[in-house]
Amino acid sequence: LPLALLLAAPLAALAQGHAHVHGLAKLDIAIEAKKITVSFETPLDNLVGFERAPRTDSERKRADEAVARLRDGDAMFRFDPAAGCKLARVELTSAALKLGQADATPQVGHAELEGEWEFDCADATRAAHVEVGLFAFNQIKRVQVQLALAKAQLKRELKRPHTRIVLGP
Repeated sequence: LPLALLLAAPLAALAQGHAHVHGLAKLDIAIEAKKITVSFETPLDNLVGFERAPRTDSERKRADEAVARLRDGDAMFRFDPAAGCKLARVELTSAALKLGQADATPQVGHAELEGEWEFDCADATRAAHVEVGLFAFNQIKRVQVQLALAKAQLKRELKRPHTRIVLGP
């Protein structure tokens, strides 16, 4: 149950209209015995430089490149090899980019992108750290991180140029 609550928190915050902060991304990481789930939320501007549906070929290209980079979960999140993790599933949602909910109406003014990656692991509890590739998006300056471990919930924050999250107390 705590795992489900942690993973639902970003979606609930969006539904309630919580603060939309440029330069900031939020990441939740839940570690179970054989699985790691990563949930992500950020203003679309942090990824593509605008907060609406792409209007030009150049903007469409930027959006396509950002989506492709995010879909490459094994490059975006490099877990400690001791855990033996491999990407199992990626789900990206953005009404402005027509990702996820196909019938969603694009937001006006403050578009977001949410992502979820699932990794199947030989032993996820052996992951001592994860290297995060989110700073490949130049507009992301800080990443607020919540960790849900078997026996603890922790908060971390990454700031450029640091990319490693320690996955333990």
